[in-house]
Amino acid sequence: MRNEDMLLIPGPTPVVDSIYDAMAQETRSHTDPRFTKIYKHAIEQTRDMFKTDGEVFVIAGSGTVSMEMALVNTVAAGEKILVISQGYFGDRFIKLGEAFGIGVETLQSEWGKQVTPEQVKAKLDSGNFKAVTITHADTSTGVAADLDALVPIIKKHGALVILDGVCATAAMEEDMSKTYGNPDYKIDVILTGSQKAIGVPPGLAIVAFNKTALAAREQIERVPAYYCDIYNWIPIMNDPGKYFATPPVNLIYAYDEGMKLVLAEGLEKRYERHKAFGKAVRAGLAVYGMKALAEEDAAASTLSCLLYPEGIDDAEFRAALAKKGVIVAGALAHLAGKAFRIGHMGNTTEQMLEKAVELIGDTLNEVGHKVETAKAVERFKEKLLAIV
Repeated sequence: MRNEDMLLIPGPTPVVDSIYDAMAQETRSHTDPRFTKIYKHAIEQTRDMFKTDGEVFVIAGSGTVSMEMALVNTVAAGEKILVISQGYFGDRFIKLGEAFGIGVETLQSEWGKQVTPEQVKAKLDSGNFKAVTITHADTSTGVAADLDALVPIIKKHGALVILDGVCATAAMEEDMSKTYGNPDYKIDVILTGSQKAIGVPPGLAIVAFNKTALAAREQIERVPAYYCDIYNWIPIMNDPGKYFATPPVNLIYAYDEGMKLVLAEGLEKRYERHKAFGKAVRAGLAVYGMKALAEEDAAASTLSCLLYPEGIDDAEFRAALAKKGVIVAGALAHLAGKAFRIGHMGNTTEQMLEKAVELIGDTLNEVGHKVETAKAVERFKEKLLAIV
């Protein structure tokens, strides 16, 4: 990669040269057959990744746009959703729901822990919810949702499952054809962005609806949106030569290349790689006294939130680490200054992560917290070898 830094934040993530090269191609008209062919292929690859029986949407926007598109096309004003929140980004659905007159109730876990299936069942027993939102991997905490436990409960209560895959898609299993104990128990909507585990620069909102979710849209007489109304986008997704709003031509080039890499690696192999990377990074950093916020059985494969040992100054540590070419992110909300977040997803490699573990140790020693760097690197390699 020709990146100057190792961008190990929860997103954007490192971009490989072939994606940069694709993005640098000549900008063409959004109706040029040479572009529309690429756009169509990108859409087809998205459908292959999610395995949906409905529609997929690849449009200009952020993960927040994809959240809005998922919500307003399935839940009408006056209807009610349950938000399963395991961190800062789960909470974003609360504000979105309120903005569109949707009733919102929330189940919030302690940061670092999962909402339990028992809590979800009790909440769904108490009210009539049109949909339940789940953040697959919360970017603030590094906590992953247990879909095998949650999806059957939600579907048994007749609610739609809306999955926020922004920090999970292409790294953690998100299969819309998968049944969870019953042929009708499936994920109904998945929303994501381009800049995390897919490994493409930011700027694309990506959403997939199954047939059940599309039927929910049919029941809504008027969606309180224009750009995010899927009825304005379905004709374009089926024929990219048609026009609704100008697509980000060069970013579509990049996304098409990124999706080629995702599918060429193989989804199952990719899921296992990310799982191994996460476990190995956490094991290596534990040698330094850095404890992961999430317990291992609830930890995401894509990023980790690490609590500092006593006496580490967050700003000083991250600045010193950045001078060595490793960029990590600060923690959010009440954890600000007490922890940092490291991404291990997308185009990251074993060599990059091993080097990051080493440089984190060097930086700790530099700021006066003495650690055994070689021991941590060895632990990283041992853990990775044991899993792989």
